[in-house]
Amino acid sequence: LRPRLPLLSVALRTSPRLLCAATQQKNTGQNLEDDQSQSQNEQKVEPSSAEKLLAEEKAKLEEQLKEVTDKYKRALADAENIRQRSQKLVEEAKLYGIQSFCKDLLEVADILEKATESVPKEEIKDDNPHLKSLYEGLVMTEVQIQKVFKKHGLLRLNPVGAKFDPYEHEALFHAPVEGQEPGTIALVSKIGYKLHGRTLRPALVGVVKDA
Repeated sequence: LRPRLPLLSVALRTSPRLLCAATQQKNTGQNLEDDQSQSQNEQKVEPSSAEKLLAEEKAKLEEQLKEVTDKYKRALADAENIRQRSQKLVEEAKLYGIQSFCKDLLEVADILEKATESVPKEEIKDDNPHLKSLYEGLVMTEVQIQKVFKKHGLLRLNPVGAKFDPYEHEALFHAPVEGQEPGTIALVSKIGYKLHGRTLRPALVGVVKDA
């Protein structure tokens, strides 16, 4: 046991140096770990900041895309409305472009009607062939012109007994008529016409009123 004592004393004398070295190594290890943890934290911070910028940029782009999409949809809707209006105007022009011409022809139809009504029916006999032929010719012409009117959507308005409609009729007078309901039409002074459902010329009528 005695020979081992000098070794123990030598170890005790040299231990402070070993302790200092161990302490330095420990501190160095801690510093390395701190640097690594700090660099990792910095690396964690940097991606989060970049992600934030990307998220903001994404939000801006999505907002711009939404605005552009809305404008595009509105432009499509406006274009469709313009197309439908234009198509409607073209169709109306096709239907009602002849109304001025039809109004002029109505005067011819009125003259034919008055001519046939003015011929005395008792004079239309076989022993009066000239008058009979003239009358039949007028009647045939009147029938034919009404066929042409109907072909192009022009229809007569002869509303005797119907309710008065200010959009289709023009009242010349109001008078009490026994046996007829007030507000109905008792007399048609002039035939009216409608072109494709639109009143071209109102019928001139006499309307029943309360007694």
